[in-house]
Amino acid sequence: MTVFFPVVALPDDPAAQLGLANPGLEEVAISPVVVRNLRAESKGTRTRLEFLMPAPAVWAKSELRQVDTVQAFFDAALGIAYDGHLLRIEKIDTEFFAGTAYLYRIIAGE
Repeated sequence: MTVFFPVVALPDDPAAQLGLANPGLEEVAISPVVVRNLRAESKGTRTRLEFLMPAPAVWAKSELRQVDTVQAFFDAALGIAYDGHLLRIEKIDTEFFAGTAYLYRIIAGE
């Protein structure tokens, strides 16, 4: 599973300052991940998936991006790429054991 983030730094080009240059995307791969299909809320072909990922894997990636919380990490994301689809993050849940996060549950859809 790959999470897309906007590149924060723009080049020192006048076109970039005017918004004419694409700053690009940063791809952050997270693994291991368990992916589950979710039932669509309506009768459409809308794809909804649930991504289950261990907390240490997410913490490591959020530390590399210098983000304080996992919520802020996923709030900054543009979306999740999975199986040729770009999915929008809809919901983030955290599972705790003994007061410590051990699993993140991300629901994303088209």
